[in-house]
Amino acid sequence: MSTAYPPILQSSHLLGIQGLSVGEITKLLDLAEEYVALGRAKDKKVAVLKGRTVINLFFEPSTRTQSSFELAGKRLGADVMNMSVKTSSVTKGETLIDTATTLNAMRPDILIVRHQNSGAVSMLARKVNCCVVNAGDGSHEHPTQALLDALTIRRRGKSFEGLTVAICGDVLHSRVARSNIHLLGKMGARVRLVGPKTLMPAEVTRFGIETFTDMKEGLKGADIVMMLRLQLERMSGAFVPSTREYFRYWGLDREKLAYANPGALVMHPGPMNRGVEIDSAVADDIEVSLIHEQVEMGVAIRMAVLDALARGLPAGGRNV
Repeated sequence: MSTAYPPILQSSHLLGIQGLSVGEITKLLDLAEEYVALGRAKDKKVAVLKGRTVINLFFEPSTRTQSSFELAGKRLGADVMNMSVKTSSVTKGETLIDTATTLNAMRPDILIVRHQNSGAVSMLARKVNCCVVNAGDGSHEHPTQALLDALTIRRRGKSFEGLTVAICGDVLHSRVARSNIHLLGKMGARVRLVGPKTLMPAEVTRFGIETFTDMKEGLKGADIVMMLRLQLERMSGAFVPSTREYFRYWGLDREKLAYANPGALVMHPGPMNRGVEIDSAVADDIEVSLIHEQVEMGVAIRMAVLDALARGLPAGGRNV
């Protein structure tokens, strides 16, 4: 491994934010800054992962995340393969361990996995001989989303220390919320959760952060308003009376946003349910909305993560 490219991550996997140090997070954000500049250049490709194989293994559909990882891998020069689980033998009864054995035979260098069950990605990482990136597992974590959110915030000149971030909506089913709670807390921000009681996890008191069921109260003093998608597909039962009622009380519109600090910025991991979690007038307002910037930062942060993991691969791992 070249001393010109020092290691960034201590682990050979990125399974969650909880296991990262402040130093590792900061280095990933710094590296991602370089890839933001590359993404805006005429020639967007480098040979950092030349000769390496990256496999996207998504057990849950996610056009945005999968395409972002695919673009990141290709811009770094990797051979990228997308495995369609819906048409694979997994749907015919193959176990996750069988899948791991099959993947090992393909000898990938980096495996990017999204799975509907919490902990499944971690289990897979113990069964394969390559780097594994958690692209979202159940309601557990989504580390690259939290990293891209942090990069988006930092690039707007916001210091994490003393920053107040209100994470609003369906916290119960949100891996994005959990990863952001870990990351923002580590970096010195003050995090609060806002939403209906039915969509707050039972262990919320263990997070050690403020919670609000009144949207307007929860937004008072907030510098960043991070809206969450209402994950109806994960709900079995009546968690909210109706989407119309949900928007009335917990959807973000200009009236509710006015309770936040002047100059407060709005985020959403996407895809948005307009008129449910957020009003279009807010989502499309380039003065306050960071939603489109989050998409751009997603490619940059995923390039940084792939680069960082490649530095720990045998035989150099970098062919620039």
